[in-house]
Amino acid sequence: MTHSKLSRQAKIKEIISSSEVSSQEDLCRLLEGSGFETTQATLSRDLHELGIVRIPSETGFKYVFHLEDNDGALKKLIGMEIINVLHNESAVIVRTMPGRAAGVAVYLDRMKDSYIIGTVAGDDSIIIIPDSHKNVVKLVEKIKSLSQD
Repeated sequence: MTHSKLSRQAKIKEIISSSEVSSQEDLCRLLEGSGFETTQATLSRDLHELGIVRIPSETGFKYVFHLEDNDGALKKLIGMEIINVLHNESAVIVRTMPGRAAGVAVYLDRMKDSYIIGTVAGDDSIIIIPDSHKNVVKLVEKIKSLSQD
């Protein structure tokens, strides 16, 4: 059975809202149980587009919607995952703990007034394209402040 991207993403939102999902593999199984077959790459893109991030929970990890982080827990976690921030006059590189670059990049992409046009994440590194070379230092300071709070 073929489903559209919108219906698949609606099902992902429903699953994340109604149950604790700890891995993409678990989410894939739940989607398949509902008639949605998908690849890990597609699921990863869907999670990014929907603003769903993986955070620590009492039982391990779980996926949640990245809302405005009122209590600062997500911001604190992101700050702990950042190891180093480097830059030149045109780009910013963020080094993260292994396997955490994608989650940190999603958080950075969604920050308000971030000076970011876009990010590209690998396993433990993110390249950030700032909106202007004039804002590189402000952007670096904003990212560094995440790990100082």
